[in-house]
Formats: sequence, structure tokens, C-alpha cells
Amino acid sequence: MKGFCERAVASDFSSKTLTDTSNRSPTSLTSVPGISDSSENKASHSDSPAYEVHAKQNGWTAAVKKAVAIGSMRRLQERVLGSTRTGISSSTSDIWLLGVCYRISQESSGDADTSNGVPAFERDFSSRILMTYRKGFDAIEDSKYTSDVNWGCMLRSSQMLAAQALLSHRLGRSWRKPLEKPLDREYIEILHYFGDSEASPFSIHNLLQAGKAYDLAAGSWVGPYAMCRTWETLARFKRVVTDLEDQPLPMAIYIVSGDEDGERGGAPVLCIEDVSRHCCEFSRGLAAWTPILLLVPLVLGLEEVNPRYIPLLRETFMFPQSLGILGGKPGASTYIVGVQDEKAFFLDPHDTQPVVNISRDDVEADTSSYHCNIIRHISLDSIDPSLAIGFYCRDKDDFDDFCLRASKLADESNGAPLFTVAQKHNLSKPVSHSESSVSTDGLQNDDSFGVLAMSDAEGHAHEDEWQLL
Repeated sequence: MKGFCERAVASDFSSKTLTDTSNRSPTSLTSVPGISDSSENKASHSDSPAYEVHAKQNGWTAAVKKAVAIGSMRRLQERVLGSTRTGISSSTSDIWLLGVCYRISQESSGDADTSNGVPAFERDFSSRILMTYRKGFDAIEDSKYTSDVNWGCMLRSSQMLAAQALLSHRLGRSWRKPLEKPLDREYIEILHYFGDSEASPFSIHNLLQAGKAYDLAAGSWVGPYAMCRTWETLARFKRVVTDLEDQPLPMAIYIVSGDEDGERGGAPVLCIEDVSRHCCEFSRGLAAWTPILLLVPLVLGLEEVNPRYIPLLRETFMFPQSLGILGGKPGASTYIVGVQDEKAFFLDPHDTQPVVNISRDDVEADTSSYHCNIIRHISLDSIDPSLAIGFYCRDKDDFDDFCLRASKLADESNGAPLFTVAQKHNLSKPVSHSESSVSTDGLQNDDSFGVLAMSDAEGHAHEDEWQLL
């Protein structure tokens, strides 16, 4: 993969044309992860002899060159992300988008709102907050990085999931981006929280600072488990230094995992007793229950997701508490927000855009770079088996409903649940799926706990092999 990408960058049809186009209209093109004109990747058209020849041609030649370049880049994206498509297919199956069902069937129905849900689905999809690669922000700490191109896709995907949790908490799941200004002040404040500077609490700068204990570093790719723990650490720090009523993330965070050290054997367990404790700690003892963000990092196979887990993953999007999935291909994370049949709809962080820092009270701000009208989808069975699922529960009743749904899903899993729910800890160590099915001698450590240099990202899936689910 490294050699393939290097050849693509050095080719006559470098990605700068595509990237510059997407900067002007971020929703107009399918971008290419790992290929860009960042300050860390200086390959440009002007470095290529072929470019000098083409530059002497007429305008129509440049147009042809641009079209070929776009086609080349799209083929490259399919090489990295797998087979991706745009738009909605001819299927009449229901679409589930973060807990909301859109009925696509054209059959007549007494309910006009559900007889054809395509326009409603499109508006919902385009209202979700998009976070992409940015260039031109202040250098991250003492590093040279003023862009996260080629390595920040998992951080951006996690920002999208956290932004969706904040939208649900502050504006409700039914919120849609206003068609006219002034914009919602709370919506603008959420975007401000994710600006690309240390002043914004959930910036890439602060995420990297919080993730140092999990070896997060600028220029390296991070896995889902480390990303979840990083959010937990950052939220805890913000809670300590901020008054309770001014919390930028006004909810507790609970990581559904084997134990505090990340040891995993069998399906992870959501312990209700632990969730209650997290809520109490978040409120500083003032409330028995608070809103809570649940993150479930998982490894569901070797090089691809074990087919038995596909129906379970699809079912999680039917939960009203759904926040989607951090997933994609090794080294190319996306934010998966919906499903239809075997397709997964996702927001892609791999477009490169100039840095935008929105003031928290600028209700006239241009927020177009934070939304996408292009509906992209990939096959569910092609996503990386190392992923993380998110859920948001507003109150105790919402959490109880989530537990009922999760327990039912586990009961219907034929002995292979994504995770289970228990009231208290079971002191006996569960038998892992790998122990009951195959020896793990000689298998490598799971890099979903740490980071990868981008040149090694293609081998990410192979290093998950020690845990067979």
C-alpha cells in the first residue's frame, strides 16, 4: 500500500487538483484518504515533467487531465476504502439512520410521512456534522504538523460521533440544520468546541494531548480502543477544570470493555453498577443519574468482520440511542451513520479543507464545510473488524430501554453477542471466544490499543489476529 500510494502521489495526476476542488466545494467530490497537498506531503503538479507538458496545452486539455485525475483518485479511494458508491440504490428496504427509520417503499400508505422517506433521509443525513482533514491550523505542540492529512481520520471520525452526541443532548435527535440564518446558537457552540486550536475543548490538539497515555501522537494512526480511552481521559480532565454547569461534554462516559486495562476475553460486559458509579462521579455526587455516552470498542474478526456479527451491527442502528460506528478500512477510518440491507452509509473525513474556527456566538457563520450532501455507502461486510460503537442515553429511563434492547440482541446472537449487560461484575473470568475455538499461539498484539505509523496502516488488520471472535 505504501508503494502504491507513493506512486499515486508522484504520478502526473497528483491529488492536488482534486483536493483544491474539494476545498472550494467540500461536498462535490469523493476524496481520497491518504493523498493530499498537506505541508507534510509536498508532491505537486509543478514537480512533474508531465505537468509541464500539459500546462502548455489548451484549456480543454487541462479539463481532460482533471477528469482523468478525478477518475484515478476515485479508483484509488476504492483501493483504500473498498468498493464505495454514492446516492441511494433502487432498493425499497427501510433505511435506519442513527435510530430513525426511513421507509423507502413506493407503495401507497395512509401515512404520507413514511410512504417515501428519501427526501427526509437526505435532509437528516446532510444535517449530521462532518469533520474532515484540515490544513493551516497552528502547529500541534512542538511538532511541525499544521495539518492532519494522511493520519487524522480516526480522530475526525471520533469527533463526528461526539458531535452527534452533543446534538442529541442539546438539540434533540429531530434537529435539522436550519435552511436560513440566523443559525441555532447551541449548534454554533458545538462547532466551536471542535475547532482546530487549543482554545477549542475537543480540538485535534487537545485530543492528542489527552491521548499521550495511549501513545497518540501527531502523524500516527490510532485505533478505536485508544480513541475511546482518549475521549474518556479528555472528558475527565475537562470535568476537573470546569464548573459542573459549564461542562463542554455534559454527560458521563463509560467504555464497555473487559476491564480497566483493556484485557478482553469473550464479549465485553456493560456493568450497570459501573455505569451508575460513572454518573454519580460525573455529577460530583449531586445526582444518582446523568446523561451518559457509551463507547464499545470491539474486534470482530481477522481481516474482515465475521459474518455472524453483521446482523447484530445492523440492528444497533435501530436503537433510539444509536450514535453509529467508528469504522472503515485499516488506516482509513470513517463515521458510519446508517444502514440499508447490507449497505452502510458513512461520512468521510478524508476531504482536505482549510482550517475554520467558528466563534461560539457567530450565528451568521458559514458552516457549509461541516456538512455533506453526498451520500456514500460501502458494504457492511467490508469494514475493518476493529471498530467502536457509540450510544447516547439521556436519562435513566433511556438507559433502561437501551439495556433491554441490548440484552435482547445478545439473547438472539446464537452465543456470539457484540457485548452483554450485567447488573454487577462477575468475578470469574469469562472463557474467551478464542480460547474456546482456536489456539492463539504466536499471534501478534492487537494494534487497536495503540497507534500505527501511516506506512504500516495496511497491516493493521493482520495484527488483530490474536482475538478471534
